Amino acid sequence: QVQLVESGGGSVQAGGSLRLSCAASGFTISPAAMGWFRQVPGKEREGIAAIGDYGAIRYADSVKGRFTISRDSAKRSLDLQMNNLRPEDTAMYYCAASRWATWAGFSSQSYDYWGQGTQVTVSS
Repeated sequence: QVQLVESGGGSVQAGGSLRLSCAASGFTISPAAMGWFRQVPGKEREGIAAIGDYGAIRYADSVKGRFTISRDSAKRSLDLQMNNLRPEDTAMYYCAASRWATWAGFSSQSYDYWGQGTQVTVSS
């Protein structure tokens, strides 16, 4: 059974850093297209960082230069290093993976599997 489990969320002050991790299990082949999304209550889920095959990476403008997505295919893990956090980064953060796609970007519908989420709270 495929599972994505996020960890690393927490509470930090503005300017601080957190590193989120997503452990993927149950995949026959390591998924190529993966991404990080976040959601605030009452708002739509937004894609903030995506990684695909051949080194493709994309960031939302709101996090560019502050967040870094990376993965370890051998360990089947996906990380998100978040630096210089701002109060507006406060949200539930989700890891997502596509079963077959080599790139899925920020389209939620392109992802087949989702983690349960990890909360990030940034205080001013």
